Amino acid sequence: MPPTPEPDRRAFLRGAAAAAFGQPPRTGEQPPRRPAPRRATTPPMLPRRFAGVDESRQPSYLIKPEGDWENWALRLARRVTLGLTPEESARARRLGYYGYLDHQLAYDQIDDSACDATVARLWPQLTMTGTELAALDFGQLQTALQDSTVYRAAFSKRQLYQRMVEFWTDHFTIYYPEVGYLKVLDDRDVIRKHALGKFGDLLKASARSAAMLVYLDQNVSRRGAPNQNYARELLELHTVGVDGGYTQNDVAELSRILTGWTVRGRGEFTFNPALHDFAQKSFLGRTFPAVDSRNNTNPDGALEGEAVLDMLIAHPSTATFLATKLLKFLLWYEPTPAMVARVAGVYRSSGGDVRAMVRATLDFSYLQQAPAKLKRPFHYLVSALRGLGATVGTGVGVATRQLTGMGQPLFMWLTPEGYPDTVEYWAGNLLPRWNVAVNLAVINNAEMAVDVTRLQALGTADAVAAEIGRMLFGGELQDRLREELVAYLRPSPTNSARIREALGLAVASSPFQWY
Repeated sequence: MPPTPEPDRRAFLRGAAAAAFGQPPRTGEQPPRRPAPRRATTPPMLPRRFAGVDESRQPSYLIKPEGDWENWALRLARRVTLGLTPEESARARRLGYYGYLDHQLAYDQIDDSACDATVARLWPQLTMTGTELAALDFGQLQTALQDSTVYRAAFSKRQLYQRMVEFWTDHFTIYYPEVGYLKVLDDRDVIRKHALGKFGDLLKASARSAAMLVYLDQNVSRRGAPNQNYARELLELHTVGVDGGYTQNDVAELSRILTGWTVRGRGEFTFNPALHDFAQKSFLGRTFPAVDSRNNTNPDGALEGEAVLDMLIAHPSTATFLATKLLKFLLWYEPTPAMVARVAGVYRSSGGDVRAMVRATLDFSYLQQAPAKLKRPFHYLVSALRGLGATVGTGVGVATRQLTGMGQPLFMWLTPEGYPDTVEYWAGNLLPRWNVAVNLAVINNAEMAVDVTRLQALGTADAVAAEIGRMLFGGELQDRLREELVAYLRPSPTNSARIREALGLAVASSPFQWY
C-alpha cells in the first residue's frame, strides 16, 4: 500500500477559511493592503453556540460540537481581555463570572509593575515632556508609540483597562502623521489616564489635548473665521452622535463659542481671549450673551466652552450614543433598545462612570445571548502573542509591523471616526491573518521569541494538541480542530519545526478568529 501522505498545511488552511467566514478561500487573489471600503454584505453564519441562530441553517462544518465554549467565566474573559492565556483562563475559572469581572474592573488594584518596568526600559520617550518629545525623530517616536501599545496590550495584567484604551483611542481618533509627538502626550494624559474613569473628565481632557485641537484645526479657529471641524466632531463623534438633536446652526455657534481654545509652546493648551468671539451666541437652545471684551482679557470666553462641555456631558443623547457604542464594542454588533436604555441609564445615574457602564454592558444575561465577534487585526495579533506565550527581549517591532499588512496600523486611521468594528469590514483580510499566524509562530530571536521546548518535551501528538488547546483556547478546543492538529503533528510530534507549524495553524484556525 502507498504510504499515507502527511497532512498538508494548505489543505488545513482551506478548511480554516471555510469555517472562519462561511466561504472557501479564493485562489490566486491578492488581498488589498488596506481593507476594502465598507459595503453592504450579509454577515457570515456563525456556529450555533456562538450566535444562538437556527442550527438547521448552518453548514455542518460550522456547527459547534457540544461542550465547547461552555464555561461562562471564560466567555467573559474572551470579551474583557485581548486574548486568553493559561494564567488568565485559570483566574477566570477560579473567580467565576462576576468575581472575574470585578477583578478586571478594579484595574488599579492589579499589580502591573512588571509590564510598567519593561515599558520604561524599552520606551523611555513615553514619559518625556512635550519639549523633549519635539526634539526626537518623528518616525522613531511613532514606532515607539506603536510598539509600546502592542506590548502593553499583550503583556499587561490589566486587560479590561487595555481594552478600554483601545475603545477610547478609536472614539477620540487622532491621525499620528498630522500631529506627531503630540499624540504621545494625548495617549498618556488623556486616553490612558481616564480610560476607566468618568467620561466627563475624559471629554474635558480631550478638549484640551493639543493633539486633538491640532488634528481638527481648532488651533487655527478665531473670531471672524471660526473653524467648524472640532465643533462638528465634538458633537457627531464624541458626545451626542449624528442623530443627537443638533443642527448645522448649532455646529456653527459651537465653533464660535470655542474660538480662543488653542495651543501654545510644545503641546500646552491655552485659552487666548484675543481670538475669542465675545458676541452673543445660541447653542442647543441656550443663549450665551455678549460680554465686555474691550481689553480682550475677559475670562468669560473660556467659561462658555466649559459650560458647553458640561451641557454635552449631561445631554441624554450622549448617554444613548455612548451606551450603544460600548455595547457594540464589548458585546454585540446590534444591541437591543432595552440594552441601550439600561446602560444609558447607568451613565446618567453614575455621572458618566465608565466602570459602571462596562459592568452593566457585561451583564450575564446579555453575554448569554451574545454572538461571537470577529477580532479586528490588532485584537487578533495581540491575542496570538498572548496565547503563544511570546517573550520579549529588545522589543515587539516584528509583531507590530504585521498590523500594516492586516490593514490596522496603529494611530494611522486618517478620518476621525476611528477604525471600523464590523464583520463586513474585516472579513476580507483572511490571507494576511494566515501570514501573521505563520510568522509569529516561528519567531525566535533576540527581539521576541516563541519557545516550543516545553511542548516538544510532551512527546506525543495528543499531548501537544491538548497543550495548544490550553494555551490558545482556555482548554476549550473544538473536537474537529483537535483532531486536525493531532493528525498534523503525528508524523513528527517531537520535531520543533512541526510544532511551530501546528501553533501557526491553530492561530490561523476559525475558532481563534472570534471572541
